[in-house]
Amino acid sequence: MNMVAEQPWLWAGLGAYLVATLVAMWGVSPRSENSLLVVNKTHEKLVLGFIVLGVLLLTAAIAARWVRIGHGPWISLFELLMSQMWSLGLIFAVLYWKLPGLRPSTVIVLPVMWILGSWVLLLEPDISHFPATYYNVWKWSHVGVGKVFLALLLAGVGLGGVMILRTTERGKVWFRAMPSDAVIDKLAWRLMMLALVFDSLMLIAGAVWAQDAWGRYWAWDSLETSAFLTWIFLAIGLHVRLTYKIKPWVSGAIIIGIFIMAFSTYFGVPYLSPSAHKGMV
Repeated sequence: MNMVAEQPWLWAGLGAYLVATLVAMWGVSPRSENSLLVVNKTHEKLVLGFIVLGVLLLTAAIAARWVRIGHGPWISLFELLMSQMWSLGLIFAVLYWKLPGLRPSTVIVLPVMWILGSWVLLLEPDISHFPATYYNVWKWSHVGVGKVFLALLLAGVGLGGVMILRTTERGKVWFRAMPSDAVIDKLAWRLMMLALVFDSLMLIAGAVWAQDAWGRYWAWDSLETSAFLTWIFLAIGLHVRLTYKIKPWVSGAIIIGIFIMAFSTYFGVPYLSPSAHKGMV
């Protein structure tokens, strides 16, 4: 892989995320209760600081690529992963700042983000072609709300993972500073409800964009079908949670299943499908 302008910034941004991950793991490591509060305050500031630093460095990476290729990095898988690392970090930093109850779940959220980070480092940063159909405000509305949707799901995955890991003795130690499972479960599904709103907006904006771009609102191509199934899966998960009394670990497993479906829709279907949606989300 030849060195290009955005790569040093990309590597530095992912490095900042890695440091945030390690500091988050230090924060949940066993220690005496007397030192727990002081350490938590210290490590939480460091975690937030390194996430924000990562976002700023990835902003520089996106800007460098934009200048190099003449358009925003929204087309190829390399570009999509890089821009998602930026948006996921930005939105999670806001959630981390505003919702103290989810902060220890960072030890789950950031490693998931590193799956994307490791993936993007394996891809070639080739120059992509910017389609004429992208010059449309509905396209950017579609992409923008979609990024918020995926970030909310990722935050929910962190809380869902906590509820699952708390079924083990080690998990109980790691996440002893977090609220009860009932409180975590309620927060997680509030995020899922908000995710459903943004998912719905994403589908609506995408349909309007499709009408402008291809002369039809919906065609049941591979990506549209997978996106709709993700919406159905999320709605069913909310229905099950609100209708039945389920164990916290089951609740967490449902949230993770929804995220896997959304992840596959974002990063799998567009690059396997021969439809007009190929190579875009």
